Amino acid sequence: MSVAVIDRNDVVLRGRLSAPAEARTLPSGDLLLTFRLVVRRPEPRARGQSVDVLTCITYDRGLQRRAAVWQPGDVVEVEGALQRRFWRTGTGTASVCEVNCRRGRKVPRSAGGPDVRTA
Repeated sequence: MSVAVIDRNDVVLRGRLSAPAEARTLPSGDLLLTFRLVVRRPEPRARGQSVDVLTCITYDRGLQRRAAVWQPGDVVEVEGALQRRFWRTGTGTASVCEVNCRRGRKVPRSAGGPDVRTA
């Protein structure tokens, strides 16, 4: 009896916006919005807190409108999928991992987001 493998690629992040979101139009004509979140990484043995600055993107027009008004330091929560993107360079192929967001919202200050300083 074989067991069906069901892949899953779900990412949920909550962190602080490190800088204003940046919009650009791709050669295809699609609008891409990019922003970065500073997210704490739990490391029980490490002294202090380690953080990651994670690149998030979205093609979703509604999320683009909301994210365009987020300010550096705002606590936001996003949901999406991890993706790896490749492109050619003068010396070969390069790649980057990003979170392709389908949902996102600013977290009200009363909800108590992470105490992470912007990078």
